[in-house]
Amino acid sequence: MATILNKSSFAVASKATRAVHLTKSVALPVRSSVQGSSKNVRAAVTANARVSTVCKAAAAPQATPAAAKKANGYEMYTLTTWLLKEEAKGTIDGELCTVISQIAVACKQISSLVNRAGISNLTGVAGAQNVQGEDQKKLDVIANDVFKNCLESSGRTGVIASEEEDLPIAVEETYSGNYIVVFDPLDGSSNIDAGISVGSIWGIYAPSEECPIDAMDDPAKMIEQCVINVCQPGRDLKSAGYCLYSSSTIIVLSVGNGVFGFTVDPLIGEFVLTHRNIKIPESGKIYSFNEGNMDMWCEGTQNYIKSLKNPDNWGGKPYSARYIGSLVGDFHRTLLYGGIYGYPGDKINKFGKLRLLYECAPMSYLAEQAGGKGSTGLERVLDIMPEAVHQRVPLFTGSPKEVEYLESFLNKK
Repeated sequence: MATILNKSSFAVASKATRAVHLTKSVALPVRSSVQGSSKNVRAAVTANARVSTVCKAAAAPQATPAAAKKANGYEMYTLTTWLLKEEAKGTIDGELCTVISQIAVACKQISSLVNRAGISNLTGVAGAQNVQGEDQKKLDVIANDVFKNCLESSGRTGVIASEEEDLPIAVEETYSGNYIVVFDPLDGSSNIDAGISVGSIWGIYAPSEECPIDAMDDPAKMIEQCVINVCQPGRDLKSAGYCLYSSSTIIVLSVGNGVFGFTVDPLIGEFVLTHRNIKIPESGKIYSFNEGNMDMWCEGTQNYIKSLKNPDNWGGKPYSARYIGSLVGDFHRTLLYGGIYGYPGDKINKFGKLRLLYECAPMSYLAEQAGGKGSTGLERVLDIMPEAVHQRVPLFTGSPKEVEYLESFLNKK
């Protein structure tokens, strides 16, 4: 009986061994003894288990480093996102972030008004003059109100000063930040009726530590404090920018770490980053001056323009003239293409017609942040200490080599 059982066990073992051999291609020696057969069966099972583990390990995919985040076609880098990232880096604080966001809201409103000016009867003069004696367009007055409302409602501005206001305005609703904002709500408004590019310009200063705005009953003292707070040199700017209202609405701004441009996407109503870290070319063969006043300019400026127009000085091809009559439009082209923009003084307007505080200083700040220069022809614009809110100065700004070339004519003894 025992012999029969052993033979049966041997038969079963032999079959198991052959099955393993066929499935895993592992040949195991088979002994004739029953005891040897049992050991070989166990060995075969163990060996095949190891082979199976090795094969599975070899077939498993290799571990790879985490793949970079795959970009998709719907990602957008908005002005809000950019501001939040700058705040996270410590470049700006939350209060300044709020002020710039409110300026962006004002620019959207003004852009809509400009686009509908002809339809909504917003063209023509308003029937009044500003403090500079210039006729105010209807949109000048409206744009000024839009800017004031947005800045005052932010709760982060202490003083605001506008081209359209005689004196700076102390903001009563402020509760944090107390930033000082100076602005030209609608530059180049004389072009509105013709549908030509216009824009808004602004600069943002921190409040003067020497002259805080206090709640007081003396209006004269309050105005004096406001003026002192506002009259700061351009080198102290915390941020500056402009908005161009043209074929598209574009904000160009800096918070002290380069110049960035954001274009409104009309589908979503947001400013989207389109110009990253703008750098003005070192030189450019475009000049933007109102040559109609050339005979009233000083001899140095006249000689400079003549030299640009002389083909013999430039290998047979003189400079090209491009002049829109809107500071924002002309400056924007100069920033992207290179060249020089200039508004010199003349016999009638000794210091030109551009205001230092809310036109020349912000534009010179942007030019320098982009690698360019801003000059009066004799000194750096950002070094001038304003003596009055509406003070005027000559302005030459653009590519560094072009501004330096102009200065070489004005600095001649």
